[in-house]
Order: sequence, then C-alpha cells, then structure tokens
Amino acid sequence: MDLAVERFKFPLRLLLSAFMIAAGCLHFLNPAPFVKIVPAALPAPALLVYISGFFEILGGIGLLLPPLCQPASWGLIALFIAVFPANINMAVNDIVLEGIPHIPWLYWLRLPLQAVLIAWAWWVGQPASETKD
Repeated sequence: MDLAVERFKFPLRLLLSAFMIAAGCLHFLNPAPFVKIVPAALPAPALLVYISGFFEILGGIGLLLPPLCQPASWGLIALFIAVFPANINMAVNDIVLEGIPHIPWLYWLRLPLQAVLIAWAWWVGQPASETKD
C-alpha cells in the first residue's frame, strides 16, 4: 500500500476506536433507542443491546492494542454484520427515535454506511505495509 495513504491508518484507527467505545457506552447509558430498533423476531432485545454494546467497547479497546488490533477489527466486522438487521428494521419500519431527527432517507443512507464501517475496520486492522523503495 502507498506509504502516503498508510500514514492515515493510525489516526483513523484511533477515530474508529473512539467511535466504537462511545457507541458502546451509549448502549448502557441509554439503551431504549437501540432496543426499539431490534427486530421483533429476535429474542431479548435489551440483552442483545447490552451484548452488542459490550462488544463495541471491547472492539474499540482492541483497536488501541497493537497485538489485538487485527482480531478486534475482524470482531467489529462481525458486529457490523450482526447489527445490520436492526438498521434495516429502522429503515423499513420508519422507526422514530427520540432525540434523532426524523428524516427517513437518512435511515436508508445508514444502510450503505455499514459497508463503509466494515471496510474501515478491515483496513485499520491490516498490518502496516512494508513497501520498499
């Protein structure tokens, strides 16, 4: 990989880490909005929210620790895939969340954002390239 691009990996890893830790903490501090978007077919929505929050925090911390960065990135990728049904549920059923502007097209825009998050987690978890000039 181009070393010019590689220099952005560390700050973007820190940013994703902070984002995941903050999002995970929100699952514990204010679980109601997350519970509301869990598809009805899934059991124990509150428990699923707490579990996903725990793994968001764990993944975010793992990104900060070089020996755990790559496994943490794969764990976050799995988590992004696992929570995707909740994002679909929110968009399809136009679920309104208190404190979040009700703009339905933004709910739909959130769906491809999961692919961006997956790519981001994958990229920051890759070992630094060792391009030789």
